[in-house]
Amino acid sequence: MVRRIDVTGAGGVRLAAWEFADPPKNEQPKASEAPGVLLLHGLMGRASHWAPTARWLSERHRAVALDQRGHGQSDKAPEAEYTREAYVEDAEAALDQLGLGPAVVVGHAMGALTGWQLAAKRPDLVRALIICDMRASALGAASQREWEDWFKAWPVPFATLADVRKWFGEDDPWVERRNPSRGEFYAEVMQESPDGWRPVFEPEQMLKSRQTWVYDAHWEELAQVRCPALVVRGLDGELGRAESQEMVRVLPRGQYAEVADAGHLVHYDQPEAWRAAIEPFLDGVLTGS
Repeated sequence: MVRRIDVTGAGGVRLAAWEFADPPKNEQPKASEAPGVLLLHGLMGRASHWAPTARWLSERHRAVALDQRGHGQSDKAPEAEYTREAYVEDAEAALDQLGLGPAVVVGHAMGALTGWQLAAKRPDLVRALIICDMRASALGAASQREWEDWFKAWPVPFATLADVRKWFGEDDPWVERRNPSRGEFYAEVMQESPDGWRPVFEPEQMLKSRQTWVYDAHWEELAQVRCPALVVRGLDGELGRAESQEMVRVLPRGQYAEVADAGHLVHYDQPEAWRAAIEPFLDGVLTGS
């Protein structure tokens, strides 16, 4: 079962939330009583990237993935705000309107930053947090310029989805080695237009969203997260071991896990290893240990 639920975010932006599985089984608590999980994708992602994780979680949780503003099937209004505050308020609104809180918030990249900023702001809504491959340090102006150049290099429109998979999985000059799962990841965020396949998002909005966090460090907000928090990194991802371990130290109740043979798209690269990395933490949250 796939069910869409509309949510009203900050400034009236319409957001699409998704349940990718039936409610928890009969022997488990009723759906309304099952522990809530909110899944937040990263920049350029969409809720469907969480579908395998959401289906697995639904055995014991009510798991909902959110298309964040400017992404997936949520509003992409050019006049809307794409600030950190807006993204956090959207997640806050989703938890309130869906009745999920206090929830486990699972975030990848930008979604992880949103998760820990929400946990710092509204500890009553977040019972636990999983941070997947997101840095707390400032990335700087050079990083933003590199992203601008990368977007310009995309050979859009793509003639076919096979071309999308090949370019992002093999030919992208910003990637060091072939990665078929990366090609699949980007194929999910393309839509067919009269002249070929284009992203479902506006690259300008993605850059606008990104510039609201790349120039600043986010250690102070990390230190304000009082709930249990798990930092997960792929060994070949963007979050280095030293920084991830410092994040665990800064988090008042931080834990650490890593996934071998995974890049930045940890949950997408290695779904079984990803589940194995987060399951002990989730078990501890459920039992209160």
